[in-house]
Amino acid sequence: MKNATFRQLRVFNEVARHLSFVRAAESLHLTPPAVTMQIKELEGHVGMPLFERAGKKVSLTTAGEYMLVYARKILATVKDAEDAAARLQRAETGVLTIGMVSTAKYFMMKMLADFRSKHTGVDIRLSMGNREQLVRMLQANEVDVAVMGRPPKELQTRAEPFAAHPHVFVCAPDHPLVERGPLTLEDLRPYDFIVREPGSGTRVAMEKFFEDHHVEPRLKMQLHSNETLKQAVMAGLGLGFLSLHTIGLEIEQGLIHVLDVKGAPVVRAWNVVHTQSKMLSPAAEAFRYFMLEQAEGYLAARFGPLWPDLSAHESVNP
Repeated sequence: MKNATFRQLRVFNEVARHLSFVRAAESLHLTPPAVTMQIKELEGHVGMPLFERAGKKVSLTTAGEYMLVYARKILATVKDAEDAAARLQRAETGVLTIGMVSTAKYFMMKMLADFRSKHTGVDIRLSMGNREQLVRMLQANEVDVAVMGRPPKELQTRAEPFAAHPHVFVCAPDHPLVERGPLTLEDLRPYDFIVREPGSGTRVAMEKFFEDHHVEPRLKMQLHSNETLKQAVMAGLGLGFLSLHTIGLEIEQGLIHVLDVKGAPVVRAWNVVHTQSKMLSPAAEAFRYFMLEQAEGYLAARFGPLWPDLSAHESVNP
């Protein structure tokens, strides 16, 4: 292992994270043959294969699982050293790795563009996933900060709320419930629901809301993205429960209808999160400060008019 390079360890970590040479190559902006070459060289240094390949399926060998633990420790230490050097230079430069739940992409791209215009020396890298995946990224020190809803209780983190995060019940514009007045959860019981996958913060928020009201929804279909879920709702395949921040365009264009359900919107909070053990670089601190100062105003201006009664729902649940 003494001749292994940091580049090889980074490539190894990406392949292990995606369990795909092609996806690792895309993430690293390399070609798949270049990734394969780096892994073969690292396996030569280790003296054992790190991956098992069966067709397109890739899995870690036992040796690979052990090496991954140490590789991630080495990479995390190097990143901490880079951050310390940046702090000593007092320069907001270098790489800033931001993790975000997929729901946040509907407003974060504009926020990142604004941040980048003010901090041109920062190289931003994004990692996206559902809540469970983001928790694993924080735990493995793969991201500097994360933008998410419910912060993890299984980790020692610093979570700072920066804006309200309303969730609403939605349906197709021609759904029979559109013609009815204020609804209760009991009124929704006879209808099919399209839901996000387990591990999604949206799914957790919906299940808790139903559980608190002692109603069991009819779960008809499970999808792994907000985009697909929106398309299914608009096609009339069932009701949905979505973050208001994911459906602004669809509401404005009359493609999706927000139901007036008692107790909704379910207002949670957006948080900027990092592990307590992590010493943030100047770039990460600048991003944290930017989100706490700017995000709430942007979200209120962009999405507030879509739900005029939102101000009546004062409770924000972490």
